[in-house]
Amino acid sequence: MGYLGMDVAAMTTNDWLGVFFVLVSALGMVAVYFMVFRPANKATFESQRSMALDDEDHINVGEKR
Repeated sequence: MGYLGMDVAAMTTNDWLGVFFVLVSALGMVAVYFMVFRPANKATFESQRSMALDDEDHINVGEKR
């Protein structure tokens, strides 16, 4: 275990921030994967699957007529 161990006393602030952000992002990815691949949410995601391709409605971005 010496090869994979870490010296906690020698870790800088940037090291701790890196550990924190890696753990938070890993937990966030697990939560999103659980939400997306859960069978109970299938209808919700199936109803929005063509949303990116739907360009029928005009979006007013301030252009002049």
